Amino acid sequence: MRDFPQSLKDWRHIRRLSQLELATEAEVSSRHLAFLETGRARPSRGMVLRLAEVLGLPQAEQNTMLTAAGYAPQFPTLPLDAAEMATVRQAMDWTITRHAPYPAVILDRVWRIVALNRPAQRLFGPAGFAEGASLLDALANPSVFARLIENWVEVGHHTALRLKAESARAGGIAALDQAAARLMSDPAITAFQPHVSGRAVLPTIYRMDGVRLPLFSTYAQFGSAEEVGLSDMKIELMFPADAGAESVLKALDG
Repeated sequence: MRDFPQSLKDWRHIRRLSQLELATEAEVSSRHLAFLETGRARPSRGMVLRLAEVLGLPQAEQNTMLTAAGYAPQFPTLPLDAAEMATVRQAMDWTITRHAPYPAVILDRVWRIVALNRPAQRLFGPAGFAEGASLLDALANPSVFARLIENWVEVGHHTALRLKAESARAGGIAALDQAAARLMSDPAITAFQPHVSGRAVLPTIYRMDGVRLPLFSTYAQFGSAEEVGLSDMKIELMFPADAGAESVLKALDG
């Protein structure tokens, strides 16, 4: 584990802030901040949390920084089946169940499937994606996605960019970076050039039982989450991108 001074300096560099900029945002003197980065001064618990807030640290990283400074973590880490998570589980189930007949998937920080509703099970089950499956592991064999998704090169390029962006916001998540690198090792994805389309959204065109099914996604997160894993969890809600896809999904639900 990095010590606090090194962790603070690394995060400041990741966020591309000078000592003066960070000190100004955190309302401390640049001299004191310099002392914190060299270990000449020890931060209070409140100072660690203030700096973490200004730096926009994920909750897991805030805990790590607190521990490095000699303090207890601020945010709990709880299993999803813990009693304290009961209302959260109910909210998650309510959201994806009522999203039917459209598919919905819940993903954790490293794109592991936490839950799927029935339409998502029908769509992704034949490709081997079930609760507990890792989408990042599946990217080691991109032919799975190429068979499932008609416009895979375009979607794969977009996915690589999204993986990189999520990793950057979190200060670097090795699993996301590695998955993005695997995608970009595909010459077709690397060479892909986005073009002006006039579309409002990028549809992912799935193939399901010989039927063409264009869908687009929106993502919901728990904005007030205190639990570490929950703060990074995403609920992917898919919607039909045309009338044909809507008819297919409603027919399957019936």
